[in-house]
Amino acid sequence: MNSGRDHAVALLHQMLRIRRFEEKSAELYTKGKIRGFLHLYIGEEAVAVGAMQALTAEDAVVATYREHGHALARGMTMGPLMAELYGKANGCSRGRGGSMHFYDAGRRFYGGYAIVGEGLPVAVGLALADQMRKRSAITACFFGDGAVAEGEFHESLNLAALWRLPVLFICENNLYAMGTALHRHQSQTDIARKAEGYGIANTAVDGMDLLAVKEATRRAVEFIRVGGGPFLLEARTYRFRAHSMYDPELYRDKGEVEAWKQKDPIVTFTARLQKEGLLAEGDLAKMETVVDTEVAEAVAFAEAGPWEPVEDLTKDVTSPR
Repeated sequence: MNSGRDHAVALLHQMLRIRRFEEKSAELYTKGKIRGFLHLYIGEEAVAVGAMQALTAEDAVVATYREHGHALARGMTMGPLMAELYGKANGCSRGRGGSMHFYDAGRRFYGGYAIVGEGLPVAVGLALADQMRKRSAITACFFGDGAVAEGEFHESLNLAALWRLPVLFICENNLYAMGTALHRHQSQTDIARKAEGYGIANTAVDGMDLLAVKEATRRAVEFIRVGGGPFLLEARTYRFRAHSMYDPELYRDKGEVEAWKQKDPIVTFTARLQKEGLLAEGDLAKMETVVDTEVAEAVAFAEAGPWEPVEDLTKDVTSPR
């Protein structure tokens, strides 16, 4: 392991923050505190945390509707995120977006998109803008395997390749587009290879291995920064929970889910740190306490937040009345 102890522990801490935030979100959803849709990222934490290590504050990030992990890994504060789930005015999108629309322009975190594949053309636009302004920034675009069936995927890859845009396409392949298995909707299940049709460099990586994701992303980002053009990175991962809180999850075998849980990125990375002497006895318990406190404070922030005044109902609405 090349990372120093502090960095390695910080990576584990980030994954744990995402896991506990989402577990609390699920609990609050069942209590009616959070409404609308809620898509959990549990099981996929290594992708967001690993990939984000290769990005700078100048780079742009576009995510999916399963973006809680990306937002936290990007550095967004937990309180406004929880308040956004509540629909409170102190949420990161003033409570108007909810779970699928986290946003933070200051951190160049541009969503949070509710429509499958919606973020892909946005990422291409951001990269084009950076290129025209001669900025050295790149745009990282996270999307799921379901998005590769959308026209936006092919249109975005085509334009990114045609204009040699600085875009890192990161496909989080969790094997299911909602309830449809990958092999049931794709004739080519090796998603990384789809980039070859557009002349885009690509590779696949074990998305359950944080350090593998980190290294693969670092290499991809270096390729883009020296003018290599766009890059497609396929992270092969798995979500441990259903597609959304409404999903009865009848489409996959419980044995398959349990088998993937044996690859839990938090459990395996913790074991690795302990084996290499980077995590002392008691460190994990202390970390859990810190994270639990942060989650509790985020819930309190959301509970205390104000509702948007009724008189603001049409604020920011630009269509004719």
